[in-house]
Amino acid sequence: MENSALKKYIQMIYPTSDDRALAIASNFQTFSIQKNSILIPDKKINRQTYFLETGYVRSVVVNSEGNDVTTTIFSAPCFVNDFISFFKQQPVQENFVAMTDCTGWTMKYDDVEKQFHQSPEFREFGRLLVLHSYEMLKKRMIDLLQNTAEQRYLNMLSQHPDIFQNIPLKVIASYLGITDTSLSRIRKELSQK
Repeated sequence: MENSALKKYIQMIYPTSDDRALAIASNFQTFSIQKNSILIPDKKINRQTYFLETGYVRSVVVNSEGNDVTTTIFSAPCFVNDFISFFKQQPVQENFVAMTDCTGWTMKYDDVEKQFHQSPEFREFGRLLVLHSYEMLKKRMIDLLQNTAEQRYLNMLSQHPDIFQNIPLKVIASYLGITDTSLSRIRKELSQK
């Protein structure tokens, strides 16, 4: 598998030459995982970072009522990681589950640390990647606080229409912070407008 998607993603996060992006990408190894498999298990230390080239992954926790709550839906191309667990080497608090068959690139914690110390370009890419991840998390938090369920649904539909063809509506509803019944009602009301 050629890592051109990873190189392109690196350049999106960290604008650099093709040679430098390929040098960063060359540190990763291929991986694949089947649908419904756990990519990163909760209560374990996350010892690898993953670049998702194809597929969908969700992070999920179980709430106090015993229900699965989707905290993030990862749609390729993107990095899938619990950066707190990864960099602090402490247990993950969520399960990261493949929602489809997935392929991509992975790198072990020790290799990431080695590259941070040896390569200024890798270090800068890593810094910008963590900043990008924080920005996405902040946007999600504000979206949940400021927007109605309908607005959140419409935002997701406009930004990631592919998710609706690949992820069950129950999982999408959980991610949007609503019940699947509420999501069905919103979809029905919007179709009648």
